[in-house]
Amino acid sequence: MATCWHDYSVDTLIPLQADKYLSDTLNEQISNIPNDHVGFITSPKWKGEVVSGISLPSDHLERVEGWGVSTSSAGYVFRPSTLEALYEVFALARRTGRSVGFRGAGRSYGDASLNSENIVLDLTRMNRILDWNPTTGIIKVESGVTIKQLWEYILPDGWWPAVVPGTMFPTIGGCASMNIHGKNNFVAGPIGDHILEFELLSPEGELFRCSREENSEIFRSAIGGFGMLGCFTSITLKTKRIWSGLLEVEAVNIPNLDAMFTCFEERLNGADYLVGWIDAFGSGKGLGRGVVHEANYLERGVDPDPAQTLRIENQQLPDTILGLLPKSILWKFMRFFTNNVGVRFVNLAKFWSSKLLDRGGTFRQSHAAFAFLLDYVPNWKKSYGKGGLIQYQSFVPKETARHVFRAQLELCQKRGFPSYLAVFKRHRADEFPMSHALDGYSLALDFKVTRKNRDKIWRLASEMNRLVLDGGGRFYFAKDSTLKPEDAREFLGDKTLADFVLLKQRLDPRGILETDLAKRLFGSK
Repeated sequence: MATCWHDYSVDTLIPLQADKYLSDTLNEQISNIPNDHVGFITSPKWKGEVVSGISLPSDHLERVEGWGVSTSSAGYVFRPSTLEALYEVFALARRTGRSVGFRGAGRSYGDASLNSENIVLDLTRMNRILDWNPTTGIIKVESGVTIKQLWEYILPDGWWPAVVPGTMFPTIGGCASMNIHGKNNFVAGPIGDHILEFELLSPEGELFRCSREENSEIFRSAIGGFGMLGCFTSITLKTKRIWSGLLEVEAVNIPNLDAMFTCFEERLNGADYLVGWIDAFGSGKGLGRGVVHEANYLERGVDPDPAQTLRIENQQLPDTILGLLPKSILWKFMRFFTNNVGVRFVNLAKFWSSKLLDRGGTFRQSHAAFAFLLDYVPNWKKSYGKGGLIQYQSFVPKETARHVFRAQLELCQKRGFPSYLAVFKRHRADEFPMSHALDGYSLALDFKVTRKNRDKIWRLASEMNRLVLDGGGRFYFAKDSTLKPEDAREFLGDKTLADFVLLKQRLDPRGILETDLAKRLFGSK
C-alpha cells in the first residue's frame, strides 16, 4: 500500500455558500461569486473546493524558522486565541486551497513547524489553564500552555510535570504532537504516557474527545503524530507528586563509551533520572568519555523546609554569572569557542574538572536547574552563527546501541565534524505507533551548520542513518532536519504508515494538514 497520504482526492463538487466559520468579509466575497462557479486547487497533492478571488492576507506572510535556524521558510502565520478562530482558519484554508501546519513555541530544531507558502497556525495565544485539581494532580490546559507555565502553576501545590524536555519553553500541544521525552524516559515513559485525554479539532471542523477508552485509535496516533491528524484544543495530564523542590544529584566521571553503558545499566533500577554528557572529541581508549548525572526525588520528610524549596522564586535559573555578568550576553562570548578548537578545549576542561572533583558524593539541585539545562544561557544558539545548528538524534535498541554509537562517534571524527554537544539517554518502548522510542538508548549530536559545510553535514547524517537503520533504530521528528522518505518508511514500517495514512484520510480527507517536514518525508510521489 502506498505510504503517501496525498495520493487521493476529493472530487465532489460542493456548491458555494456562506461558511459560518469564515469572517463576514470573506463571506461577502463569496456571496459575490456566481453560484455555478466552482474551482479546484491546481496542486497535485490534494483537491478540494477553492473559491477564486479569495487570497491569504499579505500582512500575515512571515519568515518562520526552525529552532536551530538552519531551516526556514515563508508562511502565512495566524495566531488564533479561541476555538472559533481555529474554525475560521480551517475554513479559510478550504476556500483558498492552502494547507495548514501547526506551530507551538517553535522549539523543534528543523522543519516540523514550517509550512512553506502556506498557512502556519501559531497556537501560543491559546494558553489558558482550564482546570486544576491539587488533590489528584490532574490538570487540563489549552495546547499553547508552555512547560514553564505548567510547572510554575502546579509547583506550589507540591506537583511537577511527570515528563519535561531539556527546555521549559515548548508548548504542551507541541510536546504531545512530538510525544517528547525527558531524562526519565526509561522509568516514566514519554509525555503521552501521562496524557489522560484530549480534544482534537479536525480540519473538517469535527471536535473529537479522545482517551484510551474513547476514540482510542486517534488518541494513540495523534500523540506523536506531528500534527497531521488535527489540532489539540485541550489536553488533560496527570502530574507527579513531589515532597520537595530539590533533587538529590550525583555526578559520575566516565572514562569511555563502554563505561557509559555500564554505568546506566547499573543504575537503571534505582534512579529517577539519568543523563550522560559525552565529549565527542574523545578518541581511542577515551572514545565516548563523559559525565553521567543521576537524580532522585526526595522522600517525604527529608527536606527540612519544603515550603521554601517549592516556591517558584527558588526554582528560577539565575540571570547572571557570579552575580556580575548578565547571561543574556554570554552567547556573544561563546561565539569565540563555537568551533573545533574551542569546543575541544571546553570539553577537556569539563571532563577533567569532573574527574578531579568526583568524590562519589551527592548534592541537591532544584528541579528546574536539573531539568532545563538548555535554558541556562539565553539565546545560546546564536553562538553557532548565521547558519545555525542541527541536532541529529537516533534511538537504537540496547542490543546494538554500543556498536552503532561507537561507529557514529568515529564517523563524525573521520569526516571532520565531531559533535559540539552529545547527550546520551536510556529509553523504553511505548504504546504510540509513530513513536521514536524503543527499549534502548539515544544519542543526540549537535552540529554547527555553515554555507560551506551544509552539504557535508547532510551527507554525514545520511551515513549515520544507515548505521541506525541497520541496527534496528528509530528517529525523532522534533529533532530531524535530514531524513529522507525511504528512511522514514524503513523505521516506521509499512503497516504502521498504512494505518496512519488511513486514519489521516478519515480525519483530513482534503489533505489540508501539512508541514515542510511532512512534505519532505511523506509528500506526493
